Amino acid sequence: MAREKALTPAQQASPLARRPYELRHAAASLWLNSGIPATEVARRLGHSVTVLLRGYANCIDGQQATMNGRIDGVLGG
Repeated sequence: MAREKALTPAQQASPLARRPYELRHAAASLWLNSGIPATEVARRLGHSVTVLLRGYANCIDGQQATMNGRIDGVLGG
């Protein structure tokens, strides 16, 4: 029930937070998708950035428009 209230249908179909110990993974995914820098997420989880991104790089979702806007802003677009 909690997964249905908190997650999108696509996230519900994934293994995200299926068992209690997966809450750590859910937190890491949430933080990364919220725009928290990978260096800070890694520090909070006790990982190096390399280890963090090896496991979580593919979970970062839904930030394309924000990142494109930042790149355009830097390039003067």
